[in-house]
Amino acid sequence: MHIIIDGYNLLGITGKAAGRSETGREDLLRILGAYRHRKGHAITVVFDGWQAGLPIEGREHRAGVQVIYSKRGEKADQVIERLAAEYRTECAVVTSDHEVIRAAQAQGALIMRAAEFAQKLQASSPSERSMPYKELAVDDDPPTRGRTEKRGNPRKLPKALRRRSRQLKRF
Repeated sequence: MHIIIDGYNLLGITGKAAGRSETGREDLLRILGAYRHRKGHAITVVFDGWQAGLPIEGREHRAGVQVIYSKRGEKADQVIERLAAEYRTECAVVTSDHEVIRAAQAQGALIMRAAEFAQKLQASSPSERSMPYKELAVDDDPPTRGRTEKRGNPRKLPKALRRRSRQLKRF
């Protein structure tokens, strides 16, 4: 599984995006490097360089994570869409941008919202794993519409949710 991450989108969710600083990016790359080491997934983080970037696309590796800076005039979203088209069903795209989500889904990529992935990063950190108990979120049952008779197994999630759950277990 290849994970493609919208870097500034994830930084905004984690609260480290203060002025899109170098330290915020470095902290994120350090956390992603540790995550890659634990899980073994290939990770690519894409940052915007379209306003003040270089005339060519910049690529580098840090802590086992591939970092791409989009070239001047090209947004990170375009790079992510291009990578999703290249990897298709073999990748997961982490973003909260609706346009990128639609383009990646059309290519068959697994989609994970930036907030959801940030929670996964937090939950898989070593300090969190040492806690013996986790708090479970209890959701209210959705209101029923139409018919009152129930069909199917009430303890079984719908097929689409089961499929997504299986895909997310790989993270």
